[in-house]
Amino acid sequence: MPAEITGANQIAIDAAYLVTGIAFILGLRFLSNPKTARLGNTISMAGMALALIATGFQLDFGAAWWILAVGLGGGAAVGIYSARAVKMTAMPQMVALFNGAGGGAAAMVATAEFLRENPGLNPVSWDQSLAVVLSTIIGAISFTGSIVAFLKLQELMTGRPITYPAQQVVNGAIALAIVVAAGMTIANVDAVPAYFVALAAAALLGILFVLPIGGADMPVIISLLNSFTGLAAAMTGFVLGNNVLIISGALVGASGTLLTMLMSKAMNRSIANVLFGAFGKVSTDAGPTQGSGGSGTVREATVDDVATMLAYAKHVVIVPGYGMAVAQAQHSVRELADQLEKKGVEVKYAIHPVAGRMPGHMNVLLAEANVPYPALCDMEDINPEFPRTDVALVIGANDVTNPAARNVPSSPIYGMPILDVDKAHNVVVLKRSMKPGFAGIDNPLYELPNTMMLFGDAKASIDNLIGAVKAL
Repeated sequence: MPAEITGANQIAIDAAYLVTGIAFILGLRFLSNPKTARLGNTISMAGMALALIATGFQLDFGAAWWILAVGLGGGAAVGIYSARAVKMTAMPQMVALFNGAGGGAAAMVATAEFLRENPGLNPVSWDQSLAVVLSTIIGAISFTGSIVAFLKLQELMTGRPITYPAQQVVNGAIALAIVVAAGMTIANVDAVPAYFVALAAAALLGILFVLPIGGADMPVIISLLNSFTGLAAAMTGFVLGNNVLIISGALVGASGTLLTMLMSKAMNRSIANVLFGAFGKVSTDAGPTQGSGGSGTVREATVDDVATMLAYAKHVVIVPGYGMAVAQAQHSVRELADQLEKKGVEVKYAIHPVAGRMPGHMNVLLAEANVPYPALCDMEDINPEFPRTDVALVIGANDVTNPAARNVPSSPIYGMPILDVDKAHNVVVLKRSMKPGFAGIDNPLYELPNTMMLFGDAKASIDNLIGAVKAL
């Protein structure tokens, strides 16, 4: 319930919102560099705290402060517990879940505001209805889409694309229903029933929108859904007349959209292809019979073989993937690198833009292990170095090292930029088994004559390598 606000108080609240907006912009700026990321996060948190305090002063002290207190207390408890209890390997799922909560909150606020403005089914101005409808539709799509992404990442449902006949026709029909219902709501033609039709259809479209997305494309879809949530929040800001929501939502929406475009470019695929291509639906044989140059067999190495190769190398490139995340091997990887550097080996890390399950997944894991940021090399910077690399140590990075992307036109990933590990003098791949990666595509890298496989849990294998390297 809004409280009566004097002119001076309103100026103070507006000033607080302005400072919050500046804090968010500075926070994003500092988050763009790992060296200043902690500072950026702190500035953003301070800005959010200021926005919450300013918002609290707009509420009726007797009727609404306790609601704000319960919401803040409950949200803080969930956030603190999640930050401490959720493992780094489950961070993508948590991001998807929290992102969905943001979209759902935007849709709920818009619905509450719409019903408040229609107590007796009275007409609402078209500009109010437009903001409400956009907030509702985008928020509902983000909510249900993020939930499906969470279920896929958590492996509560298959990570492969789920398709069915006439899928695009069905999605098109649902989208048309949303447009018609939204138009009726804005035009005040059976506004309330039409509004709930739009809400339900948007929620359904969010589910069907993410079902055909394969696991390898999940980082892109999470980024896109994040931008949806930002846009929904910005629309909610227009609904409530709240400037800080408009600013923060616009920042999230713009940054998420830009990140989505950059990641799609890094995969050499259009956003439309990511959304509608059902990548990974069929496991395509990218084996030697299709021109990969493989031998048709794999060579299995021992820990001592690999340790000797690493210890006497001059240049080693470590390629982290989701296998490292699952095994929680980042600290062991850092220790192995330290041992190699003590022996005079130059060690670098090759980071593919879509390695893992969310944007920057590998960077986050390696930063947790205090790996020096200069040692993390982007794909464009590290690829020219592979021909002079003595050993490329690949830790579960299946899809982003697949040479079929260069050699096999029939492969679903043909044309996608990859890490050129196959050009290294020697390649050692750490995997549990020969099963394909999350995209469900076989990797002919494993059959190349310069590749050896070290099977087993990644952390256990690396710990054994550390001991073996020390002993040399």
